[in-house]
Amino acid sequence: MMRKIIYISIFVLLLKPNLVMAGSTGSEELKYSGSQNSANECFEGFSRAMFKLNHGLDTAIFEPVAKGYRALPPPIRKGTGNVVDNLRSLLTFSNNVLQGDFRNAGNTAGRFLINSTVGILGIWDPAAALGLKEKGKEDFGQTIGVWGVSSGCYFVLPILGPTTVRDTAGLVGNFFLDPIYHVTHNSEIHNGLVGNSNYSEHNYYYYRGTGAVDFRAKNIESWDSLEKNSIDLYASLKSLYLQNRSQKIANSTSAVETQDDSDWEEIDTN
Repeated sequence: MMRKIIYISIFVLLLKPNLVMAGSTGSEELKYSGSQNSANECFEGFSRAMFKLNHGLDTAIFEPVAKGYRALPPPIRKGTGNVVDNLRSLLTFSNNVLQGDFRNAGNTAGRFLINSTVGILGIWDPAAALGLKEKGKEDFGQTIGVWGVSSGCYFVLPILGPTTVRDTAGLVGNFFLDPIYHVTHNSEIHNGLVGNSNYSEHNYYYYRGTGAVDFRAKNIESWDSLEKNSIDLYASLKSLYLQNRSQKIANSTSAVETQDDSDWEEIDTN
């Protein structure tokens, strides 16, 4: 039990980049256009206090780790990021299907199969050279947004960073939908049956933590620029987070709506 608590604590700390990544994971870069998004502000006093705590933790712990990671040779960082993105695509595939976006689900599945084999576990990305470009990452928060669930209140959680009621529910859903989570958490004995002994729970947290470090390392300058140029960093981050999530959900909805009968006919004739 104590080991689980330690792993979960480390994992939660490594999710700290949610504070700057606006709900994304992997290799996406931090972008900010300055536009505002409306959302109900719940417990602003508490949220600002948690934001200050998270910012302090990032400055003291996470940013130095990211800078150390950045000192590694570029090919190692690139390959590491590719492997993490390849594993992350399994969660994207699950959400593509739940959103009814079968075209992108096929693209995601094809990329995973090619990169996991020809690309040697995803170290390289030969799928892109074959025309299967990454279409973007999906999570369960986006999926229920596509289903029509409103964002609800915006607030900031300790360590986890900015979120909404919908995205908090989505975070829980991601655990159920992520095959990597189930594979790594099926190594214990249940009812006399032994699960997969090749993996253990800490493998999952290493994978997620590595992705978080990789993302933070890629966005050191972006975060520094946002911090330097914001009059109210809390308000800027809120706008960035909501803008990013709205855009992702809108793009997902657009992908589903454009798949009419002619799209399927085109696929069938090729």
